[in-house]
Amino acid sequence: MQSLGRHVLAELYGCKFEVLNDIKQVEGIMVNAALEAGAEIREFVFHKFSPQGISGVVVISESHLAIHTWPELGYAAVDVFTCGDKVNPWDACNYLEAMFGATDIKASEVQRGIIEEREMRLVANI
Repeated sequence: MQSLGRHVLAELYGCKFEVLNDIKQVEGIMVNAALEAGAEIREFVFHKFSPQGISGVVVISESHLAIHTWPELGYAAVDVFTCGDKVNPWDACNYLEAMFGATDIKASEVQRGIIEEREMRLVANI
């Protein structure tokens, strides 16, 4: 069986408040994480909440990176979903861990779109 994509769900703890609460820094880090993983960026959007916290998404040709931050807790929830075999979602996660100054990360990978080989051949012939 083959999967269509890899989806890493990451929880970053012990991150720097001043980074997680700065929309320009979060945006720049997320965009660079996509580039570090070898992705092709299509567009991105980020929103700053009051009194704190940021949500955002980077749309890539291979799928997306998304984040929501809780600066007051030093915590960020991140999704990195990539399709194909040219982009490694773990490269993006490792970059994010370093740039946010995380002291701990809990992450797991889910294979998305598990398609049996026979179904892949049928789709390819359409």
